[in-house]
Order: sequence, then structure tokens, then C-alpha cells
Amino acid sequence: MIEIIGSFLISFIVCLFLTKIFIELFYRNNIIALDLHKKDKPKVANSGGIPVMFSAFFGLMFFIAYQVFINETTQNLVYLFAAVLTILLIGLVGFFDDLNSKEVIEGKSEIRKGLKQWQKPLLTLLAAIPLMVVRAGNTAMTLPILGSVDLGLLYPLVVVPLSVMLAANVINMLGGFNGSEAGMGSVYFFSLGVFALFMGKTVSAAIYFSMLGALLAFLKYNWPPAKMLSGDSIQYVMGAAVISGAILGDMERAAFIVLIPFFIEAFLKLRSGLKASCLGKLQKDGKLEPPYGRKIYSWTHIIMNLGRFSEKQVTIALILIEAIFCSLLFIYLYLII
Repeated sequence: MIEIIGSFLISFIVCLFLTKIFIELFYRNNIIALDLHKKDKPKVANSGGIPVMFSAFFGLMFFIAYQVFINETTQNLVYLFAAVLTILLIGLVGFFDDLNSKEVIEGKSEIRKGLKQWQKPLLTLLAAIPLMVVRAGNTAMTLPILGSVDLGLLYPLVVVPLSVMLAANVINMLGGFNGSEAGMGSVYFFSLGVFALFMGKTVSAAIYFSMLGALLAFLKYNWPPAKMLSGDSIQYVMGAAVISGAILGDMERAAFIVLIPFFIEAFLKLRSGLKASCLGKLQKDGKLEPPYGRKIYSWTHIIMNLGRFSEKQVTIALILIEAIFCSLLFIYLYLII
């Protein structure tokens, strides 16, 4: 437990300082976005996934160093290095998606151009290469009807990249409110970390608790009113971390359970042809109204149709929804142990 606690604390402490540095850096370089749920739509530093990613990296490096120098073992570390590289690569993809267009700097309505829709899944597929080349994960899977099946090379060459792409992009569909991405992420990384510890999956637990420490520290700057926005980069990083830990710990079912709200979000967005936005319509009193009336294309539309809520209240509702689904993970844990 010492290395897990150390990973968490180092990620937390590093992110507290690193986020402040990146806020100043991104302001100077116009890596900013409009905070659309504020009356004056202020320009705020964007791409919070970058300090979160680097902070989790330092936490995981502590875990690796502890394993090598204290426990004197290198078992499974090659897979952890592959997971770290996948997270860094996908964070870079998210950063490219966060790069702002000229319209933001001029104060116009468009936030950014970012990557094209077809580029996102392609680049996230490429980020899975490190996990593929080390043949990370257990190739035997239990499938509906078929039961236990050894997928052999299909697992590293097909299942792993598709899982990375799916996790990164499905998490990217729900967000846009101060504190929502990091808040929901804190809930499911804590849940997955505890699950991993109970299952004896130390490497997976290190990934999850390193991310948890970084996200909790980032919330200091991202909670409304945010000093730094999450951007798409944080969702890509979180998606890669979730699935990397699941692959290394043979925890695919656990990852699926905590991501159920995001799969529901994807289904709702598909009803709009993936054109609907999660964002609300800001009113004079600071409350949000659903952007499409009674039409529901997102969890946020459901929340905003239930009453007049502020951005902070919508964020809290999203976190509670994630917590409810994460509670199912512990029911599943009770059933299998």
C-alpha cells in the first residue's frame, strides 16, 4: 500500500503546482477557451488534461521506482510503461484537439476548430500501439453465449486498440461544465482503484490512484468558477487510463460498469446524429435551460429539464449520477469475491 499511497500523494501535490504553472503558460500562448456558462463569457486557460497527465506520470514513476529499488522486482513493469506511453500519446491527441482557433482570440462565438471528427478515432487508435506491441492483457475473455474464449492475437491486435479508441471517445461525449469531467473522473477512478486493490491488481490500482490524486488537485482550479477548463485532453487521458488499467488487471467488466453513463450518453447523442451539445442556455439569473426544449440528447438535458439549475448544480448532479453507477461496481465485487 505504501507505493499506492505515495503515487496518489505525488500526483496530487505535483498537480497542485503544475496546474498553476500551465494556467499562466497557456494564457501567455493564447491556449484559451470561452467559459460559456458565465454571463460575461470570460476567456479561461484550456486543456487541463495536460497538467493532469504529467502529474499522473510522476505518480506512476514513483510507483515504478518503489517496485524496482525497494521491492526489487520488475514484474509487469513493461506493461505499465506501455500503459504510461499510451496515456501520454493520447493526451497529446487531446491537446491537438484543444488548440484554439483564431475566433477565440477575437472573442467570437466559436470556441475552437480542433480535430476533425474522423481524425479523433484514428489518432486514438494509434495511441494504443504501445499496449499492442507488448501484448498487454489476458487474451481469454468470457463472452455472452460463447462463454470463455481465447482470442489469441485478436486481443492485442483488435480488442485492445478498439477498447482504447472507444473509451477515449465515449468519455469525450459528456462534459462542458466546470468541474464535471474531473468530478466524475474522481468518482470512477476511486471506485476502480478500490476494486483493483480488492482483486490484488496492484499495477492497475497504481494507475487509478495516480489519476485520482491528479484530478482531485485539478478540481481546485476547475471547480466553478474555473480558473482552468478541462478541454478534450482530460477526457482522452481519463479514457486511456481507465482502459489501460482494465487491460493490465483483466478488469474489462469493471471498466464497462463505471462507464455505463457515458455509453448512455453516446446513445442519446446518436439520436441527434452526434450533433447535439451538452451545454445549456444561460439565463439572466445564472440558471441554465435545456438547449433543445423537451428533446433529450444528453444527461445534461435530462437534468436541466427537471428544474432551473446553475452550472455548479448540474455538475453536482452529474457526479451523483456517476456515483450511483459506480455503486454497481461494488455490488459486482461482492458477488465475485
